Amino acid sequence: MIAAGIGCRRGTSVEELEAALNQAQMTFGVRDADIAVLATLASKVDEPSIQAVARLRGLRLQALSKERLGAVADKVASSSERVRQLVGVDSVAEAAALVAAGCNARLLGPRIATGAATCALAEGDGPLEPGEEGP
Repeated sequence: MIAAGIGCRRGTSVEELEAALNQAQMTFGVRDADIAVLATLASKVDEPSIQAVARLRGLRLQALSKERLGAVADKVASSSERVRQLVGVDSVAEAAALVAAGCNARLLGPRIATGAATCALAEGDGPLEPGEEGP
């Protein structure tokens, strides 16, 4: 399964989020139908543009704690000092994609950044069953 991780500044437009997601899909050859979930930091899940993108694409929106994102810090391809200072984790988009993709997750490549939005895609075996340990 493929998970899309998304990060953005507050107030980022739907168009900018879509641009980041579309660019990531084109870069890594991923079709709309291949993406199973849109994941982000829990404190961003109420962002109207993130909710709108999930709704427009018919994707489940997964909110992840910074602890869950931090647990995969050794697997991210890039990090951001700004994000580290603001949020307390090295990566939002890449880490969210990895966690949401489940067991054996791997990034398809580094995050795509378009101004105020970032998007990363990861492929994995899917979400864990309740009670299973994972990233």
